[in-house]
Amino acid sequence: MKLFVIAAVLAVAVAAPSSYKPAYKPPTYSAPAYSKPAYSAPAYSAPAYSAPAYSAPTYPAPAYSAPAYKDNKYADITITSQSDERNLDGSSQWSYAQSDYTTREESQVQKKMQGVKYDSYGKATYEDVMGNTNKGSSYWVSPEGEKFTLTWVADDAGFQPKGDHLPVAPVHVYELPVAPVHEYELPVAPVHEYELPVAPALPYKRTGAGY
Repeated sequence: MKLFVIAAVLAVAVAAPSSYKPAYKPPTYSAPAYSKPAYSAPAYSAPAYSAPAYSAPTYPAPAYSAPAYKDNKYADITITSQSDERNLDGSSQWSYAQSDYTTREESQVQKKMQGVKYDSYGKATYEDVMGNTNKGSSYWVSPEGEKFTLTWVADDAGFQPKGDHLPVAPVHVYELPVAPVHEYELPVAPVHEYELPVAPALPYKRTGAGY
């Protein structure tokens, strides 16, 4: 049997022409259809954490040595605001406020007023001079809690302060005595009747040339 198969193969090989070429067809492949995989969103449960318990730290209060202030009884009082304005015409104004509610404001202007001038011999003469007039106000609270307000004006009429805490000069009412009325009867000068003497008539005769 084996010999028969080999003989048959040899016969086919001898019988096939030398120019034989089999027809080759390239294989055809269809593109695979890709479908997007569907994934379900994973569900995560929120983790539950227990809040950590921390004990509040304790700090020892720092120890500060009291500062030594020299000649300053009110070291805790500070300036909260202040202003100072100077003008070329000689006027100025300034103010300040403190943390203890004390306030003060003041202004001044130059004014022509009558002044006294002394010469080298001590003789006084009056003439117009330029002087400063001042006005202002101040407010403060006493250690006992009493509130004070002071206003003032200073000019050629002097210093004129005003405030409810200032003493008021007592007003004295004097009743002047009434002078007594005296009725005097003036004496009447006596009337004297005088008879004037009559000069005697003397004869008169003109003399001289022509008479």
